[in-house]
Amino acid sequence: MSIDNINNFVKESSIHIANINRALKNTKSDVMADFIQVKNNDIIISTNKITNLLDFQTIKNYIKNTCSIKADQIESPRLP
Repeated sequence: MSIDNINNFVKESSIHIANINRALKNTKSDVMADFIQVKNNDIIISTNKITNLLDFQTIKNYIKNTCSIKADQIESPRLP
């Protein structure tokens, strides 16, 4: 992701955490996003549990649908 996209996303991190948690809850997941941090030009979304493929996809879809992020710059989610 570009630095501009990362900065825009992090500025509103509390809103994004709330929206990600809402999206995860809608999929009946018991995973919750805790916080967002930036490391090496990547956005790291920490969760309370290890996520599964559906949780990854839910978070990825939320980020892609966020107006401030260009979808072509989203990499596939992965475990650290």
